[in-house]
Amino acid sequence: MISAQHVQESMARYVELVDAGDIDGILALYAKNATVEDPVGHAPLQGIEAIERFYREGLGAMKVSATRTGPVRATLNGCGAMPFRVDLEWGGQPCSLHVIDVMEFDADGKIRSMKAFWSEVNVTARGAA
Repeated sequence: MISAQHVQESMARYVELVDAGDIDGILALYAKNATVEDPVGHAPLQGIEAIERFYREGLGAMKVSATRTGPVRATLNGCGAMPFRVDLEWGGQPCSLHVIDVMEFDADGKIRSMKAFWSEVNVTARGAA
């Protein structure tokens, strides 16, 4: 079983890689048969090829920055949750998207499941007068 510290470090690293726009680095965190549900309520993506397409077409197509807004909460059985903020342009306006990601890790320490909790109600304008 992986440690809670590994969960914390991997999830913190995930936000750093999103901030850097490092899609290859993000993909290296995932297991080959992982699932991604982003946002929760959409059909989960299955497998590393679908996940790669998701990141390349989304994150790879825009300039974003990401910052953790609280600590990673980790369980003793390979799960974690963390709040973070993604700054981007939404509809041509500078905005911040407030997200909570929940991840489950496999025995090898790779992400086997990622669920992102957010919707349009979690988008706030930046720089509004």
